[in-house]
Amino acid sequence: PPRSTPKPSSAASDVYKRQDIYNFLISLARDLNKFYKLKLNQKFKAKNKGSDSNYDPVTIADKKFEKFIRTKISKKFPQHSIIGEEFGLKNKKSDYSWVIDPIDGTRSFVIGYPSWSNLIAFCYKNKPIMGLANFPILNKFYINQDSKKAFLFNGKKKIKLRSSNCKKFKHAKISGDFHGQYSLDKLKKVKKLLPRMQFPCMDALSYSHFCEGKIDTVFQSGNKIWDIYPLIPIIKASGGTVTNWENKENFDSGNVLISSSKLIHKQMLKMLKPLN
Repeated sequence: PPRSTPKPSSAASDVYKRQDIYNFLISLARDLNKFYKLKLNQKFKAKNKGSDSNYDPVTIADKKFEKFIRTKISKKFPQHSIIGEEFGLKNKKSDYSWVIDPIDGTRSFVIGYPSWSNLIAFCYKNKPIMGLANFPILNKFYINQDSKKAFLFNGKKKIKLRSSNCKKFKHAKISGDFHGQYSLDKLKKVKKLLPRMQFPCMDALSYSHFCEGKIDTVFQSGNKIWDIYPLIPIIKASGGTVTNWENKENFDSGNVLISSSKLIHKQMLKMLKPLN
């Protein structure tokens, strides 16, 4: 798929569609929170869909969340394609598509840690242009309205998002996780970075906290498209830069880096380069 984000059209019909998508995502976030409290907040068993050496948990909640989201999208936008972590691709051969991670942070969900979320991206020609990161336990969600405006809905509060104004790398708050993707010998090549990782990396919540200006740079490896696509539009609309570790907007490698300034981004790319 093309790797450059399409410029938004100035046509009145496109403006209407964007507002329609925005309103739909706000409504969906609130519906998801109700659905969780009424239907999914109960005991469950986690299964490992990975190998013995690669624990990849899934629960009945992952599947029920995704079915719920797919139903809502299909009812409102029946001609749009949908791809989700649990049920794959429903291809409508449309320029418009949705990417779903029903529970981002299933490991956190399994142990009762509140950083898990529902992630949903609306895409045009395979590029994410609107996103939702919804945190049911924390009763808040992050969303972008367009390419310049993103908001945190925290209970009854609506707060405009803006990444930090940190300009000096020595002052940067760094959050990162290699997710077991690299050997100890590999990590020795970035030994200058390791002591700087002083802030916890909590699933999509770290990306979201970046958008609030609480963290200055976040990096992760092992991300799938449903882990990062919903967050890309929110990050960009809050003023952040998002690329892979080679400074390209191609996330097939799963390596993601976001920064609040070009200077910090450049320094982080330099520090991560030995792992490319």
